[in-house]
Amino acid sequence: MISYDQVLSRRVQEIKPSGIRRFFDLAAEMGNVISLGVGEPDFKTPWAVRKAGIASLERGKTWYSPNAGFAPLRQEISRYLERRFSLTYDWKEEILVTVGGSEGIDLTIRALVNPGDEVLVPQPSYVSYLPLAHLTGAQVKALPTYAQDGFRLTASTLREAITPKTKLLVLPYPNNPTGGIMECSHLEELAKVLENTNIMVLSDEIYAELTYGGKHVSPASIPGMRERTVVINVFSKAYAMTGWRLGYLAGPAPVVAQMTKIHQFSIMCAPTVSQLAAIEALQSCDGEIEAMVAQYDLRRKLLVESLDRLGLTCFSPKGAFYVFPSIAKSGLDSETFCERLLREERVAVIPGTAFGDWGEGHVRISYSYSIDHLVEALRRIEHFLGTLG
Repeated sequence: MISYDQVLSRRVQEIKPSGIRRFFDLAAEMGNVISLGVGEPDFKTPWAVRKAGIASLERGKTWYSPNAGFAPLRQEISRYLERRFSLTYDWKEEILVTVGGSEGIDLTIRALVNPGDEVLVPQPSYVSYLPLAHLTGAQVKALPTYAQDGFRLTASTLREAITPKTKLLVLPYPNNPTGGIMECSHLEELAKVLENTNIMVLSDEIYAELTYGGKHVSPASIPGMRERTVVINVFSKAYAMTGWRLGYLAGPAPVVAQMTKIHQFSIMCAPTVSQLAAIEALQSCDGEIEAMVAQYDLRRKLLVESLDRLGLTCFSPKGAFYVFPSIAKSGLDSETFCERLLREERVAVIPGTAFGDWGEGHVRISYSYSIDHLVEALRRIEHFLGTLG
């Protein structure tokens, strides 16, 4: 008999399953569940994009693309980054098309981090950074962020965390799960801390277009930061293309060259139909982005006002499509609150601890749902809170 405990990778076995998926699985077993847990747009992919994908299949364009992605797509990505975020990248050497943002994050960590290096990750934050860093043998150091600071990473917190082993800083803004952002002045403060170091930055900007009351600022646009920053972005959120599994990264040519090698051997290339459809998205769908953001903004305001009224104090998010209210009023920890809310009221939200220990005392609620969906969920949450006395 084979002992799988002996043959399986120790590092893989040490990774805990996603706390988000656990609640999805629980909700799937029940009926009449209103889910506020999925980080996925409820909009359909714009018709022009779907039409372009269909046309590519009808014309038999089903072959492999170059490893780095089709040249016309990389050219459009370069134009898009300059048009929307004032970032200039050479499409030939500094842009790589990936299978979603997750591959871009994985490539960045694997290309930069050695066993024993330190990776700094602000928390609460998305679930993938820690396990992917763990697989490289790196040590992950969580940097706490707080509602009173807008859940941003402060320069003082970063300065205190840096050691001679620090190799990579993750900047996940706009942030999942908090909706926090980093403004230009905040990024300039971080840039000063990073001066004269070899610390690289993984800037996860997949929610860049979902910014309210201002425009997203990329760390790579800050003087002195471009040479140390890898920008990760996707088509999933801005263009409602989650199932197309397409993203990209942009960074210094020497770094992108090494990431491309990993990509060659592990993935080879991103899906052809998705790449050809994405060209159309970049060329013609800026207006679709604006329409979606306007709808998200209405939902954001509804949730923040309603949750505050119910006593679930809520930082007003400035990005992404999540709110991260405090559940201190309930007297319950995050896991218990979410499990009871699901079982007693059939509403699924995600415990803050799914996003790191610093998420305790909060829950993540997604507003990538219709107003009617949100209103009914809020009614059930209000009833649940009333049962707690």
